[in-house]
Amino acid sequence: MKIYKLGEEVLRKKAVPVKAEEINDSLRETFNEMFQTMLEADGVGLAAPQIGDSRRYFVIISDDEVRRVFVNPQIIATSNDLCDYDEGCLSLPGFNETIKRPSKVTVQALNENGKPFTLEADGLLARIIQHEYDHLEGIVYIDRGDPQIAAEITEKMKKRLERAAKKEAERAKKAAKIAAKIAAKEAKKAK
Repeated sequence: MKIYKLGEEVLRKKAVPVKAEEINDSLRETFNEMFQTMLEADGVGLAAPQIGDSRRYFVIISDDEVRRVFVNPQIIATSNDLCDYDEGCLSLPGFNETIKRPSKVTVQALNENGKPFTLEADGLLARIIQHEYDHLEGIVYIDRGDPQIAAEITEKMKKRLERAAKKEAERAKKAAKIAAKIAAKEAKKAK
């Protein structure tokens, strides 16, 4: 699966709820692919907008190694005590910033089978839930940190995206030339 990067529009949209009938085998397969993509990228969470889907769901694996799926999550309570943590994100590879968040959170959601659950979390699990929930709101972690650092990272990510787009255009042009040469050779053989 492609992981969308900062600068791509889907990451800044507020995601829409998943309809009950959409929680099916196809979506469960998407969850499995998300876990695989997340683990291959050394991540601990992946939200739907990060794979280009503007619906409200995410997957996580915290330090307890439990695979968790959250569909249409709602954070219903947070603690008053805050803690700092050096956050990163698969949509902003290579960047980290210390972000202050509530140390505990209570979330209600549906699991991968559409069954409702409530989870009280603290520590890293609470942090990951809040980080991924932010993605559903069109927020990335740098929005919660130093505005100057956010501006610098945003500019660097913009340049990365421009370079990647340029490389992709060059690859496509090269592939088109090769395809044209092959077609020309095939046309000569056919004569």
